Amino acid sequence: MPKKLMTKSNKIFSQIAFFGVIFVAPVAQAATPLVVNAKYVLSVAGTIVADMNIQLNDSGSAYTLNLDANVAGLGNLVAQGSATIEVSGTSAGGEYAGESFQLITRSSQSTVDVKVQYANANVTAFVVTPPLQPRVDQVPVQRSQLRNVADMLSAFVLQANTLDRSLCDRKLRIFTGVERFDLDMRFVASEVATSQRTGYQGPVVACQLAYNPISGHYTSSEITSYLEASERMLIWYAPIENSNTFIPYRVLIGTSLGDLSMGLTRLN
Repeated sequence: MPKKLMTKSNKIFSQIAFFGVIFVAPVAQAATPLVVNAKYVLSVAGTIVADMNIQLNDSGSAYTLNLDANVAGLGNLVAQGSATIEVSGTSAGGEYAGESFQLITRSSQSTVDVKVQYANANVTAFVVTPPLQPRVDQVPVQRSQLRNVADMLSAFVLQANTLDRSLCDRKLRIFTGVERFDLDMRFVASEVATSQRTGYQGPVVACQLAYNPISGHYTSSEITSYLEASERMLIWYAPIENSNTFIPYRVLIGTSLGDLSMGLTRLN
């Protein structure tokens, strides 16, 4: 990611916290109103570095997604700061359709505001404030690559009829406002979450993620190259009771710094 958007260490945080921060692939959903409040913690090599609260409100015709994240920091690995995300769109017609996305990140060095507008899953406008400085090793984003995409919060809450291996049979096409990438998912295992320290106990489905950078990234980025080659990127999904909505229960990415993990600690 561009230096003015986040540090090299923060990119590791963003790729997951905004995986896990990440919410809602456009597929069929129940028409009844739905309110979900979920809390997550993010850890690096077993040390908690951030907590996140995510709220989904779906009236049956419109929805909002809100994220608040506080990063405690961890030496030179993760910078201290905060992030908020607000997403709104329509949920009529059996699918989520995001219309506006805003990400604000704050640190002691800077505040960055990213806004993206959508229509029918196509990006119609996006702006980063302050503007990012151009670099020769950045892959340009093409207009043709911004069709049939989701925002990075709405891409990770899935809708389906059942919790089974078919939940993993999809590709997430994501535009962050800076980077465009795909995440190919495949089924790994059906498991049962039993830990009383988590916000959910019951059946979960594990999916493997394969990261495919499309544009907006730097060709010289070690983290981009690492994620592209990684085979240890996993996400577990848990069901929301009395709905056909499924949210991340756990996310795990193996890194050279140790496992980067996001876990659900409370669910209402």
